[in-house]
Amino acid sequence: MFPLHDDNERIHGRPYVNYLLIAINAIIFLVEVVATGYFSDRTSTFELLEKYGAIPYKVLGGDISSIITSMFLHSGIAHLIGNMLFLFVFGDNIEDKLGRIKYVFMYIGWGIAAALAHSFYAMSTGGGEIPAIGASGAISGVLGAYLILFPRAKIYTVITAFFITTVKIPAIAYIPFWFIMQVIFSLVNPLGGVAYIAHIGGFVAGILTGYIWKNFGTRYGIVTPQIRYPRKDRQNMADIADMADMTTHTQPEVIKGSNFYEIIAEMPGLVDQSEIQANYDPNTQSVRIFTTGSRKYDINVRLSDIQDKNITIDQTKYLNGIVRIHISKQTP
Repeated sequence: MFPLHDDNERIHGRPYVNYLLIAINAIIFLVEVVATGYFSDRTSTFELLEKYGAIPYKVLGGDISSIITSMFLHSGIAHLIGNMLFLFVFGDNIEDKLGRIKYVFMYIGWGIAAALAHSFYAMSTGGGEIPAIGASGAISGVLGAYLILFPRAKIYTVITAFFITTVKIPAIAYIPFWFIMQVIFSLVNPLGGVAYIAHIGGFVAGILTGYIWKNFGTRYGIVTPQIRYPRKDRQNMADIADMADMTTHTQPEVIKGSNFYEIIAEMPGLVDQSEIQANYDPNTQSVRIFTTGSRKYDINVRLSDIQDKNITIDQTKYLNGIVRIHISKQTP
């Protein structure tokens, strides 16, 4: 069972960082193949792993650089393709959600968490001198964050048993099943050639990151959102409400039409829209969105291109943690 793609639309363009990560992994693998004769030269392979692999006793001794280098090494073409497939399917939406720079740091952070988890386990079982390589620990973090941020996304999955078929599986079912399999494999074959504990460690780190981002990412602060312009045939509220990709981001976003704005922000944990207040300040050209219930949010969204004061906040909607503020521009 392996994923082909998901139905989760991106908002902020192409995932260039995710593409770059895939390209770097592929290029480094080609270098590995050339340097080791596709791992047939035992001496050069050993030297490569000793120098760039994440060796547990060195990792716990503070050798962080080896963790980062090990994240871009793979032991074979199947290892590479499997990891890059998962990164391709799930990583683009995480980059879209977090932003490119944060995604880079989170990806590396998940890889470090995975390596530390594996190293502690390996040291306790007598495997402290065996190097670990592969991007799967960091990619497990991607999966953990994806589960929290996009639980209802559908994953188009190829299933091979006595037949081959493609099915759509919700992320909230697909990813936990994957995680349970990692736990089972770690118990059945703990000393095998796959670092399942690294997968578990990276996944838990991704879960924590996703939870923190989802629950605290939009609280308190002034945000200058990216403004998007819908197509001419989507210039009214009804059409925009049907655009599924508008409900899957953390930072506030503005849709600009010919005579309206719509602000979309993620504010999970509210009871209903009665807890939400929105005010427009013409002096700062910003809309303040805040809550009056027990769950506190307070953000200011700048609409710096408004040249007049004739605007009205005429509708507030709240559904599944997403608040939508519709603002009309009054024509004289």
